[in-house]
Amino acid sequence: MELTAALEALKTLKKPCSVQFITDSSYLLKGALEWLKGWKQRGWRRKEGVLLNADLWQALDLELAKHQVTWQWVKGHAGHPLNERADELARKAIPQAP
Repeated sequence: MELTAALEALKTLKKPCSVQFITDSSYLLKGALEWLKGWKQRGWRRKEGVLLNADLWQALDLELAKHQVTWQWVKGHAGHPLNERADELARKAIPQAP
């Protein structure tokens, strides 16, 4: 879900922007900062084989290229105000999900 959230957030931007992502997702952070380049070089595959969520990673890569993005990892459920707010909004949205 964090991957989809980051992608959808970037897709709302109408022009190039400076963006700061604050995330508790190591998967999202490492994917964007460490693994993305290698996946692209290997044709959207992992060294071990199939890349899960390749379609989402490809779409995120396109969106990231449009913006100046910085990343900050925070520990989840540790009192960071923005992280706690994101959790609250996500929990409220669950009953409305299709």
